[in-house]
Amino acid sequence: MTASVGGAALLLCLATLRSFPAATDIVSDSLFDAYQRIQPRPDTEQPPVAVVDIDEASIASLGQWPWSRDVIARMVDRLTAAGVAAIGFDIVFSEPDRLSLEAAAENLRKRGARVDLPLDAASLDSDAALAESLSRAPAAVGLALTNENGELPPQAKAGFAYGGHDPRTYLPHFRGAVRNLDGLHAVAPGAGFFSFENSRDHIIRTMPLAAVSGDRLYPALAMETLRLALGAPGFQIRSNDASGDGGGGSPGMSAMRVGELTVPTAPDGSMRVYFSGLARMPVVGAATLLEANSDLSMLEGRIVLIGTSAVGLRDIVATPVSLSMPGVNIHAEIVDQIVAGIFLKEPDWAPGAILIATLLMGGVLVWVASRCAAQTSALLFAGLVSLCFAASWLSFARARTLLDPTGTVMTMLVIFLALTPLRLALENREKRFVKNAFGRYLAPALVERLAQEPEALELGGETRRLTVLFSDIRGFTSLSEGMDPQALTGLINDVLTPLTDVLLTHEATIDKYIGDAIMAFWNAPLDIVDHESKACRAALDMVRAVERLNLARSVPIRVGIGLNSGAACVGNLGSAHRFSYSALGDSVNLASRIESLTKFYGVTIAVSEFTRQAVADLAFLEADFVRVKGRAAPVRLYTLLGDEVMAQSEDFVAVKRRHDAFLDLYRAGDFRAAGEALATLRAMEIAELSGLYALYAERLAELAANPPEAGWDGVFVAQGK
Repeated sequence: MTASVGGAALLLCLATLRSFPAATDIVSDSLFDAYQRIQPRPDTEQPPVAVVDIDEASIASLGQWPWSRDVIARMVDRLTAAGVAAIGFDIVFSEPDRLSLEAAAENLRKRGARVDLPLDAASLDSDAALAESLSRAPAAVGLALTNENGELPPQAKAGFAYGGHDPRTYLPHFRGAVRNLDGLHAVAPGAGFFSFENSRDHIIRTMPLAAVSGDRLYPALAMETLRLALGAPGFQIRSNDASGDGGGGSPGMSAMRVGELTVPTAPDGSMRVYFSGLARMPVVGAATLLEANSDLSMLEGRIVLIGTSAVGLRDIVATPVSLSMPGVNIHAEIVDQIVAGIFLKEPDWAPGAILIATLLMGGVLVWVASRCAAQTSALLFAGLVSLCFAASWLSFARARTLLDPTGTVMTMLVIFLALTPLRLALENREKRFVKNAFGRYLAPALVERLAQEPEALELGGETRRLTVLFSDIRGFTSLSEGMDPQALTGLINDVLTPLTDVLLTHEATIDKYIGDAIMAFWNAPLDIVDHESKACRAALDMVRAVERLNLARSVPIRVGIGLNSGAACVGNLGSAHRFSYSALGDSVNLASRIESLTKFYGVTIAVSEFTRQAVADLAFLEADFVRVKGRAAPVRLYTLLGDEVMAQSEDFVAVKRRHDAFLDLYRAGDFRAAGEALATLRAMEIAELSGLYALYAERLAELAANPPEAGWDGVFVAQGK
């Protein structure tokens, strides 16, 4: 179910990203802005561009803007004399100069005054003066392309060469323009637009290098000033021709060339500006430029852009690296960036590669989130998101390539938010199932652990090494004679309850109750470290629990406990309608046989050699080498008498030494010496071993009367189960 939901969410997100690629622009633009702030474009030591700034100081010195055109003409003349490579105006002169003497005289005449001007009155026309200056300078006038009017700009100064698709089919279109006076445009060697592209948040990130108004192509101001500086006759537009070169298969521009400089572009002809801050760029105030003794040597050979930083003139814009930057500085950044040849690349293969990455990462997240715990999918989600941002940052920092991770991240976020609540609900249901299924078998702490780690559970059955315990009440049949059912039930509960508590305390899994008997095992469904030792200690504590119970009884109760370790199949066993968590196998059968032999040997706890080998610190004595019914290979049995304190006591060490010596004599066939050793042991009157030693006394008497055949190995064959 979770996989289906996750897959549907993934496909929906992929379809959205494919159909609406601009859906993530707001987030991705902010991300790339942050990248530029962290690692701006390297600053050029000798920028090829400079700015003449109509700043607040210049307005205070020269008067309110707009200034007379003869002031602008003097600025042009000063720059031409300084040997600049080109001049670009981030200003449009769309109306005649109101401050021209010719315009003032004409205004007076309209009011009835008689005004006579000198014969050379043409020199008093400041617009004509500016036109004269422009005609002598490598200057490009600026114009604003707009959709707010329908007035077409005049013909561009430079031509465009292109092959394949007509660029007018894919470049930005404007209905009209705010144009310069015809007289100024006609004489200026160049003309370019300075209009920026609008964005949702009004931050300038890109600049179209060419645009269309009416049916005419126009270059951007930065490109036009570069053309003038390079002496190029025009521009070359490289179209992808729907071949996939830069446009992802749709018609568009891939680059624009001027002179020897090639500028990679987006399909719509725009260039993403990579800001450096131009810390070393010369900036000269307009008033300083006009001072007769000002040093303008730093402007020689540079492209000079004329613009304003004065707040009142409203040419302050926001950029990725600054909330307020003079608009002219952005054109300067473009010129500097093109000459430096440092560009932010947005390859045409990137959208397809990102969609593939989104499919792969989203698929991995769906697969993990539908199978693993919510915490695991959360860690994977965080890791994949970190990987996306790391890859995006490294591509920017090392290759100046813009790879947008936001679509992939948003897709994974949708998947994560869709699957996490569903997965948590399924996990809670799974935990309830585990608690209901195992609450009867395991200690509460183990049940909680299993609920937190359900993946540790193999419900279909698995083979594990288990330590299996069987326990029952000795002489229960005779003990229960004459008892009514209620009293008998009470007796069983009184005995089994403390024994069960002991088992659960030692991390056992309660398999089943069979009348007065208990079957339990360790190391399933969860791994239990040192399960053999824990089982042995549980058996000792069960004996102590019975001893405490006998303090309040007139007829004491005795139990027999058998332990064995080995491989067994464990899982939910039963039918399709009713099952229980249980274990089966040869090791389980052997544990049952060993428990039955405790009565035969007269011991309380009997342990197989397979359990004994894993427990070194408790008080064990070997009981016999026996072949149980249904099993060909004999097994050594041990009786467990006490904990490590007893095992290290002098009395036990002495008994164990004599006991082992007796068994060596017995198995060697020296029955006379074995009888003497046994007599010494019986004289020590060890209550827990009295039954075992009585059994061996009977065996020795039988063997003395009927000596065994040659090759006797001392193995006892148990006849019953």
